[in-house]
Amino acid sequence: MKMLLVEDDRQQRDYVAQGLRELGHQVACFGDGTEAIGVVLAGGFDVLIFDRMLPSLDGLTLLRMIRSQGCQTPTLLLTAMSAIEDRVDGLEAGADDYLVKPFAFVELVARLNALGRRSPSCETVTMLEAGGISMNLLRREVRRGNRTIDLQPREYSLLEQLLRNADRVVTRTMLLDRVWNFGFDPKTNIVETHMSRLRAKLNEGFGDDAIKTVRGSGYMIDSRAG
Repeated sequence: MKMLLVEDDRQQRDYVAQGLRELGHQVACFGDGTEAIGVVLAGGFDVLIFDRMLPSLDGLTLLRMIRSQGCQTPTLLLTAMSAIEDRVDGLEAGADDYLVKPFAFVELVARLNALGRRSPSCETVTMLEAGGISMNLLRREVRRGNRTIDLQPREYSLLEQLLRNADRVVTRTMLLDRVWNFGFDPKTNIVETHMSRLRAKLNEGFGDDAIKTVRGSGYMIDSRAG
């Protein structure tokens, strides 16, 4: 199955993800609900695993948000909160199952297998649009206005991340992780170099910059621009 795990405890996140991968599953990992929400809503996952206590956007709020957007992908909540009212809150927010920490890995796997037998219903996204830029994910075609833009694979991936997170800042660390699969800072200007090339291609023939630099934070595309 293809799974998404949102857990801010890096040691536990790595442990669970490694164990699931050893069983043949594909696992995407995030440490913060704010970073994960765009990827969740893009769809394509069989099961979602959310820790309840997360920085910035907690698992319960994240769950309510995706349910309000029509995403019904089976979701398991992980939490150290074991009171009955806590479990009730989680289930009423839209969780399909609830597992209290500490838990046995074999029980987690059994619960995920049960959830995986349900059909996910997040709509598969085939088009991304923001700021006058459109991306056809099936054709891998990018357009700004009436012009088709030819992008290299890394440039395409950078733009995809920005479009999926329109109106939200995408940090350099997030780009290193999602585009290059780096779990560390290579101490190079690899992001800046590719971003510069992407900008040059997007902005050719236009008077404004399609990508906004948020100083000290990262990059974003304003959906209202264009």
